[in-house]
Amino acid sequence: MRPTRVPSIAVELLRLLIVVFGAGLGYQLSIAMGARPDATVLGSFSGPWLGAVVGGLAGYVLGGVLARLTMRTLDRGERALDGLSPDQVVAGAIGGALAAIFTALVAWPLFLVGPPLMMIPLFLFLVAVASLFGFRVGRSRRDAVLGTVGTAAGMAPRGPSIVSLPRIVDTSVAIDGRVLDVVRSGFLHGRFLVPQPVLDELQNMADSGDDLRRAKGRRGLDVLESLRREHGVEMLTIPDEAMAVLDVDAKLVRMSIDRNCALLTFDTNLAKAAAIAGVKVLNLHALALALRPLVVVGDEVDLHLLKAGKEQGQAVGYLDDGTMVVTEHARDRVGSECRVTVTSVLTTSNGRLVFAKPTPTEPAGARR
Repeated sequence: MRPTRVPSIAVELLRLLIVVFGAGLGYQLSIAMGARPDATVLGSFSGPWLGAVVGGLAGYVLGGVLARLTMRTLDRGERALDGLSPDQVVAGAIGGALAAIFTALVAWPLFLVGPPLMMIPLFLFLVAVASLFGFRVGRSRRDAVLGTVGTAAGMAPRGPSIVSLPRIVDTSVAIDGRVLDVVRSGFLHGRFLVPQPVLDELQNMADSGDDLRRAKGRRGLDVLESLRREHGVEMLTIPDEAMAVLDVDAKLVRMSIDRNCALLTFDTNLAKAAAIAGVKVLNLHALALALRPLVVVGDEVDLHLLKAGKEQGQAVGYLDDGTMVVTEHARDRVGSECRVTVTSVLTTSNGRLVFAKPTPTEPAGARR
């Protein structure tokens, strides 16, 4: 793995501060050791200025190493925070400014310890390092920074995603049963809340004298029981928290708003009404429509036949999404456009395979 590239501008800036600090330290140490500014020691250099030159050279050598170590340490800290919220410049600027102000308040007593010429570079070095670290932490912890500081400036943090919220299960989800396939595929997990009105409705259906309603009710109860045993699913039964509301769908909407939960449903009308009321909705019917095949049996499509198929008389073309279409009795039309009618759609481990046949053209004068 290639080493992390250290930004040269930041390194040289930190090195410059260390050089100035080393020069000031060498100058003060020379005076402390008894050197006089008016007495030359080496050529035209006096003792204090010679100490400043030596200190500056030492700072140049040590500064490059220290600056690179500092930047690499900050890079490791940033990589450690990669799993947190996305980077944002505004949050990073807030974090850097707060870190710089805090460091300045803590480090200002340095000017009481030594002369300003020596302490200013050290002070600036500490503030610069704290600002860089604060910027990176603030950028990574965007939601936390904007939640505490940004709200006052009109910048509220983003709310949680819908899929991360607990979800209230509708009766239609239990009756349909396809939610088990969605859960087992790994696209839906977490906490499922089954309200008591939903269980009561399923129980009433299971005890109904009508065979169709009884089958639906029993299927819904079986689906909920299977869902409870799925890995990664936590199912809880919650009481009716909207006793004043009579309709079951209205109860689910009210409870979703009160609990700040998502509503999981197959009922398109309920999904629309809940969305208008401000509920976050997971509409499995919309998911099914989004994942439906591009073509179904009986559809007519215009297809460019590219090559001959494996079997006699077959020709092969491709849909816009890359799905292979095998057309029977069309080998003589290879290289041309042909309108075909889909006869079957097969789902294989490599994707969908569509079979079709040329659409018969209506002879002239057949219509009146």
